[in-house]
Amino acid sequence: MARETLVRPPLQTEFDPWLRLWEGYNSFYKRSGPTAVPAEVTRTTWARFFDATEPVHALVAERDGALVGLVHFIFHRNTTMLGPTCYLQDLFTDETTRGQGVGRALITAVYDAAQSEGGTRVYWHTHETNETAMQLYDKIAVRPGFVMYRQDF
Repeated sequence: MARETLVRPPLQTEFDPWLRLWEGYNSFYKRSGPTAVPAEVTRTTWARFFDATEPVHALVAERDGALVGLVHFIFHRNTTMLGPTCYLQDLFTDETTRGQGVGRALITAVYDAAQSEGGTRVYWHTHETNETAMQLYDKIAVRPGFVMYRQDF
């Protein structure tokens, strides 16, 4: 029998369970130890989820009373569309639930949120080595072929 996944906004009292997932996500992308996201950035990010004036949003996936996934997304303007565009910035599921529909449920919830805001697109990036996640992404989205460039300061 499939276990039910509830996708919902996080509660302010759920910082610690969210932090466990956030740290797992950052560790996956090698942001730990000397390259870890500073605690001040983490606390500010968390606070933004509860500030109605911020374009940054979060959802969590819950199973059997425990948080097993997170997704963070940002609405912004786009020069080629009238409606807002949604950037899905972070997606992470607990290792014990991978391949069980949690990631798909989180992405689908972002699709729903974007549509309810009049959004015209949801997009995201992943590392080229993240082959497991790309198997899901290839089923629920199109890969437009763009290459990302950046300059960090």
